[in-house]
Amino acid sequence: MTNDFIFSHVDHTLLKATAAWRDIRALCEEAERYHMASVCVPSSFVKKIHEHFPSLTICTVVGFPLGNCSRAAKTVEAVEAIRDGADEIDMVIHIGALKEGNLSYVTGEIKAVKETIGDHILKVIVEACLLTCEEKQAMCRIVSMSGADFIKTSTGFSTGGATYEDVKLFREHCSPDVRIKAAGGIRTLEDGQAYLDQGADRLGASALVGEARKQK
Repeated sequence: MTNDFIFSHVDHTLLKATAAWRDIRALCEEAERYHMASVCVPSSFVKKIHEHFPSLTICTVVGFPLGNCSRAAKTVEAVEAIRDGADEIDMVIHIGALKEGNLSYVTGEIKAVKETIGDHILKVIVEACLLTCEEKQAMCRIVSMSGADFIKTSTGFSTGGATYEDVKLFREHCSPDVRIKAAGGIRTLEDGQAYLDQGADRLGASALVGEARKQK
């Protein structure tokens, strides 16, 4: 598996609170140079990226990072992001609703966001590090029936990131048309290759460019 192949599956990510336009611009330049799948950025930068880097696929986040805002707030965020030029939406589920067994609410909010963005790609962040095995399996079923395009392991802002075990579980329990995004803690190109081998279709990462430079 070549570095170019790995990079073609990477959402080059910068979601830190301290990120300024100079940082986002550098991220976009790297994404162009390495032909990455997308840049994943805060929604406030979407319009400017769309204007300055028209060739890039732009991903942004909704309900990030906690997921416990209202369904209406998530749909408004998604509408505005698409209007500004976003191509893909990564939304965080309401984890508290899942924990109390309110699966219909979680299903409903995913469907609402997907209906709002239409044919644009929707990735559902389940924050797997906070879930039991049964809750992870429930989310596989919900994502599979909701019309979403991806299930995503993590925000990268909680107690843990992606694990090989979670990617394997998702692949076993999601419908075949649901793709998997592994995110959080992917630090090396070897990690990236291993997650793709395990069944991930997309990687959320920020450190892989640095790794590629070290190899030169």
